[in-house]
Amino acid sequence: MRDAFASETGSVVQTGTLYTVSAPSGAGKTSLVKALVDSDSQVTVSVSHTTRARRPGEEDGVNYHFVDREAFLAMLDRNAFLEHAQVFDNFYGTSRDWVEETLGSGRDVILEIDWQGAAQVRRILPDTVGIFILPPSQEALRERLTGRGQDDESVIERRMGLAIDEMSHFVEADYLVINDDFQVALAELQSILVAQRQRLERQQQRHSQLLQALLKRD
Repeated sequence: MRDAFASETGSVVQTGTLYTVSAPSGAGKTSLVKALVDSDSQVTVSVSHTTRARRPGEEDGVNYHFVDREAFLAMLDRNAFLEHAQVFDNFYGTSRDWVEETLGSGRDVILEIDWQGAAQVRRILPDTVGIFILPPSQEALRERLTGRGQDDESVIERRMGLAIDEMSHFVEADYLVINDDFQVALAELQSILVAQRQRLERQQQRHSQLLQALLKRD
């Protein structure tokens, strides 16, 4: 991924930034990303393809693109995914074409993804910006997992073990956000996007005519 690319006419086209957002279950990633997208019209979340069955209340194209196994494997054969994974008997994948088209339109894209998927994406698109969200403590994470009221103690313990393994990969990200106070964490995520948009190469593309006019000598 580059911040600009040449179109068929040779002109420079502004592109968005691709972000991966990773976190252990219970860290509040989904709620934070939703609030971020609701507050910023320049960013959108990628909708993954999956072969799992649609759950009550889910919408095709909103929660996931629901496809059958044959269709998913055909996309995989066409190298249509930036990243993909198999979770138990179901497949999940991020559409390469959709991401590239959306970035090409100038919008930023967020992939809510685990650390393995984030690593896959960065191998293909090295300029991807990685964000990792962590809870303020193991105790807070356990409380959040328990508060869902959906799992017994043995499941909670298994989820905690998986979460600790997941959290060890925060060092692979570019930015780290601690979700202790939701509004503070949201503000930190917003500041990351704002800062990325002010990077020199992005501003040079966005304000090329202004910069030429400022430096013009009579």
